[in-house]
Amino acid sequence: MPKRYQISKEQIEELETARKVNKGKNVENRIKALMLRAQGKQLIQIAEATEYHPAYVSKLVSIYCNQGLSAIIENHYTGNRRNMSFAEEATFLSEYKKLAEKGQIVEVGAIKKAYEEKVGHVIGKGQIYRVLERHGWRKIMPRSKHPNKASDEVIDASKKLTLKSEK
Repeated sequence: MPKRYQISKEQIEELETARKVNKGKNVENRIKALMLRAQGKQLIQIAEATEYHPAYVSKLVSIYCNQGLSAIIENHYTGNRRNMSFAEEATFLSEYKKLAEKGQIVEVGAIKKAYEEKVGHVIGKGQIYRVLERHGWRKIMPRSKHPNKASDEVIDASKKLTLKSEK
């Protein structure tokens, strides 16, 4: 048989004071579901009144009875939990910035591998470029130059040879 949670009179008073102080509509709806459950309403009736699924209402009651009011009131659903914050990204990129300021070539692939090791999971192809753009990095490539390019004197000499042969 499933466990039935009982909400005491002290808990009902706690919910009423929290309801008066509360300003968020999502929290208000969760408190309303708990109050209805304390009044003895069934899960289906509470689900119709709050537009929650009956299983979620049951879960709310369980969370409230086990963890208290703070687990219901606090909004602990934030995004980007899997990645670094802006400050963490800045400290992560600082070592690569030092290398770049010394004139060394910094490759994005190396930064991406280190970033993946730091966050502990694989990231998409464009994510590291967005991180770099967020911190003001831009793509600067050294001027391309062929390793076997002839010197200027040799080039000038070859131009003179071609002019003489045409005359």
